[in-house]
Amino acid sequence: MTRPRVVVTGLGATTPLGGDVPTTWTNALAGKSGVHALPDEAWTHESTVKFAARVAVDPSEVMERVEMRRLDRSEQFALIAAREAWKDAGAPDVDKERLGVVIASGIGGVITVLDQYDILKAKGPRSVSPHTVPMLMPNGPSANVGLELGAKAGVHTPVSACASGAEAVGYAMEMIRTGRADIVVTGGVEACIHELPIAAFASMKALSTRNDAPQKASRPYDKDRDGFVLGEGGGVIVIESLEHAQKRGAKIYAEIVGQGLTSDGYHIAAPDPSGSGVNRAVKFALEDSGVKLSEVVHINAHATSTPAGDIAEANALAAALGSDISHVAVSATKSMTGHLLGGAGAIETIFCVLALYHRKAPPTINIENLDPEVKIDVVRDVPRDLPAGPIVALNDSFGFGGHNVVLVFRSFQE
Repeated sequence: MTRPRVVVTGLGATTPLGGDVPTTWTNALAGKSGVHALPDEAWTHESTVKFAARVAVDPSEVMERVEMRRLDRSEQFALIAAREAWKDAGAPDVDKERLGVVIASGIGGVITVLDQYDILKAKGPRSVSPHTVPMLMPNGPSANVGLELGAKAGVHTPVSACASGAEAVGYAMEMIRTGRADIVVTGGVEACIHELPIAAFASMKALSTRNDAPQKASRPYDKDRDGFVLGEGGGVIVIESLEHAQKRGAKIYAEIVGQGLTSDGYHIAAPDPSGSGVNRAVKFALEDSGVKLSEVVHINAHATSTPAGDIAEANALAAALGSDISHVAVSATKSMTGHLLGGAGAIETIFCVLALYHRKAPPTINIENLDPEVKIDVVRDVPRDLPAGPIVALNDSFGFGGHNVVLVFRSFQE
């Protein structure tokens, strides 16, 4: 049985680089940083890390206050991005029983948990919001989007730490491949810029401590990298079967053709230094998509800017791509957006799709001294043109727990 082809027909985002997809993409190509120092009122205790990548446009600027009060910040991001993506897709007329939603979050409503606990301690249980449970549950972003669209084919929330957003997109693709849905709204969100998560990540020595130069703190593949920068926001795409898209005359950005899923079985937080799990994920993704290695011209790498993680991934990619990797342009866009955790794979999916659509790989900024162990071809400082004809891009996403997800996208051909 021939599997349905799956295409991308709508894009939506709210990120540290912009409140929508066009602004985010323009600023990414310009090599701008979305990282800034946090205000003094963000801290009740002294912190070793005092900066992060907040969204460029706060939800309060685009949502009504009465709506925001019943939504966690992550749920606000999901609705903002989903509304843009749905509009961009042409607000398709679809049988609701053939419409699905898969939106991931690595942590869920952690800010709601922390804020409501403070209220409980200060004012007592009667002051705790009745919306607390729907706001803190990790499936809240997906559920709220599903309710707004009336989706009845299934509403799902994969949770695999920093691989969550990419895993959501792959799950959504399978919903269409297996005939469960004609259209799926999918992506990932995260909202955890708060002093407790920052203190926890800092305690693990996972975050950069460049308080004196926050916009230069996220520096994937640089010899002097010292950790990632915490980001927030979300990305949502609309995918559908090619047949459904063509029947309604939809604009098609790209085709999603495969995924590879593996696990390291190595450590709860550290990557397997051999990169074998990443290597296998790339292999499985290419097999699933039927794509030849020679067709791959671009990779949006996970590349968080941690000393161990960047090298493990770079070595795995070099091994997976073979001896001739000079034709593969590798971008590390977390250098500009920071690390959106569960939202990262979704935002980077959008970057992959737009790279194919516009034939342009976004840059990696802040590489002043390329680590000599990095053997892949990193796009530095300025965008790079991608070749004409049918081309393929990969999106890599990895998460605490040893989760590895590789998605495969191809420029659309009739």
